[in-house]
Amino acid sequence: MAAPDFFKPRQLLALGTATAPVLVAAMGVTMIILCRQIDISIGSQFALCSVFIGLAAQKGGGPLELVALAMGVGGVMGAVNGVLVAGVGLPSIVVTLATMATWRESLRWWREGEFVRNLPETFQWFGASQMTGQWLVITAGIMVLGCMVMITQFTAGGRFMYAVGSDPEAARLAGIRPMWVTFSVFVSAGALTGLAAVLNAVRFTDVDPKTGTGLEMQAIAAAVVGGVSVAGGRGRVLGVFAGVLLLACVGPGLVFLNLPAQWERAIQGGIILLAVASDGLGGGRPRRLREQHEEKKRR
Repeated sequence: MAAPDFFKPRQLLALGTATAPVLVAAMGVTMIILCRQIDISIGSQFALCSVFIGLAAQKGGGPLELVALAMGVGGVMGAVNGVLVAGVGLPSIVVTLATMATWRESLRWWREGEFVRNLPETFQWFGASQMTGQWLVITAGIMVLGCMVMITQFTAGGRFMYAVGSDPEAARLAGIRPMWVTFSVFVSAGALTGLAAVLNAVRFTDVDPKTGTGLEMQAIAAAVVGGVSVAGGRGRVLGVFAGVLLLACVGPGLVFLNLPAQWERAIQGGIILLAVASDGLGGGRPRRLREQHEEKKRR
């Protein structure tokens, strides 16, 4: 009501194009959180994948080749996290903090801040017009969202994620292998991060090696705001989609309302705190009561 220009088709198209890569990355993070893990290295993975596809594009790589390369590189980095968390048994927060610094500093040493420039015309917007390219990016994000809805609600793999996140030991006794489920979600999240890097990179004429900074917080925040429990085992993908849109609208909304842009992070932080508090008061208390009851029964 205060800024009707915000809802003009061109503005919404630009917002959707900028949000699609975050949505794809958030889908991967959602799988990890559902399994009661965390990954704060996806921003560094995103940057490394972006540089790889930029260099590949310079050598004449086609769109499908770039997508395959980015998802492969992301999957390998996700596999490193998966092996250390699921195989070795290290805490995911520690592992991904270490790999976040490792990937980012390795990229800094390799590129020394140099952009990947002189990309071919066929790279930006997949060689299509800007309008068509924007719709391609948005369509790719919606397709990933649709696939995630199908996987989490209608496949055994989706049920395994919820089971492992709710109670790994009970899942193991039911015949599920928590180690392989955890490893698989880290690899899948890495691959989705690579795809997100492609969808973001084609929007520009060059690749910034510092891209992806703060992406991990955007993706995790979107999942939490969307109703995914940080304790694992609970949450819906469509809720994450709503969380991505809500957080993405804060910055542009402030601009259209002629309010200081510096309030964006503060408002986003407030939304996240409300979401976490709601989860703690709503879903956290019953879980704690169940755990206390089970502990008393064991004693």
